[in-house]
Amino acid sequence: MNNLPDGEDCFNGHRYHAYNDWAKREYGGRLQKVSIDAGFTCPNRDGLLGVGGCTFCNNEGFSPSYLREQRDIVTQIDTGVEFMRRRYPRTKGFVAYFQSYSNTYRDLEELKTTYDIARSHPDICGIVIGTRPDCLPEETLDYLAELATRTMVELEIGIESCNDEVLRECLRGHDFACTQDAIRRAAGRGLFITGHLLLGLPLESRDSLIAGAKALSTLPLDAMKFHQLQILRGTRLANQYRISPDSVPLLNPESYLDAVIDMLEYLPPSVKIQRLGSEVPPSVLVSPDWGMRLSKFPALLESRLQTRNTWQGKLFSENVRRIGATDAIAHRRCQSSSSGDQRHIYGVTHTLTDKLGEYVTIQTENTSS
Repeated sequence: MNNLPDGEDCFNGHRYHAYNDWAKREYGGRLQKVSIDAGFTCPNRDGLLGVGGCTFCNNEGFSPSYLREQRDIVTQIDTGVEFMRRRYPRTKGFVAYFQSYSNTYRDLEELKTTYDIARSHPDICGIVIGTRPDCLPEETLDYLAELATRTMVELEIGIESCNDEVLRECLRGHDFACTQDAIRRAAGRGLFITGHLLLGLPLESRDSLIAGAKALSTLPLDAMKFHQLQILRGTRLANQYRISPDSVPLLNPESYLDAVIDMLEYLPPSVKIQRLGSEVPPSVLVSPDWGMRLSKFPALLESRLQTRNTWQGKLFSENVRRIGATDAIAHRRCQSSSSGDQRHIYGVTHTLTDKLGEYVTIQTENTSS
């Protein structure tokens, strides 16, 4: 039985808040990321915290081949834009995606120079910066906040897990408290923040994922990315899997989608979902081989959400929470046009105040039963 209420929602007919739908409304069309490798490293590789990186990390698995062939940023952008124009001819604009490793892990003046090279490209309308939560000093955040007044800036923070035991097991080098602190400090400056999660890490469980979703629901996140754990050649995890496969239990497509949904149910409706999975070249992948393309995931997720008669935010029911200015704006864009306005979001009525960055009261009335 379908218990979805009649009336307005912010999901554009879907059961989760798709980033692409939001971007089309916000920017007038699809935005496409053009990946850049600017030669960054990370403190878990250069010896500050460790060497060799996290147990799961091999950036070659997630980087376009042209990044390995071309070191010049402008040439990378030229190649990426040309490819994306052929693949997505209706793209509204292109954003430079600093993707490989920790792209704030450098002296501030060097960061400015690097970002400006990408920003000055005539086809680029903004930048997305991927990094770790322990690589965001105050001066860098201050600069990004100022930069965001002049161009589109999205900050993508690698959360990976909200469970400290899992983070220690994968040699992440920081705890979840560090992630919470980084997100709050960035949001306090009005930055758009995307969190990145890796589902299926060793020692992770359904209970820990749900606990993590509840913790994330209290943070001022604008968007989320979900990736399934894939074992890649050249990683510590690949060595562990070869020696003891049972020590790395892998998700299949069905269990992965259920894990995503378990988290979606607790995430606020305002959080945009940017990504539902990842693909790596067969030459890099050890396991699992699901035999399907990433483009099938949205339809599979919609079908599974319908089968479970659920949706993003169904179990999100906190009455008062501390949120930053960006999060308050995100809620308003999705749900409300003025203070005190109410909108139905799949069975939950939300009433918003107008105090950005202060305590925001969200009065909820569950009407889904």
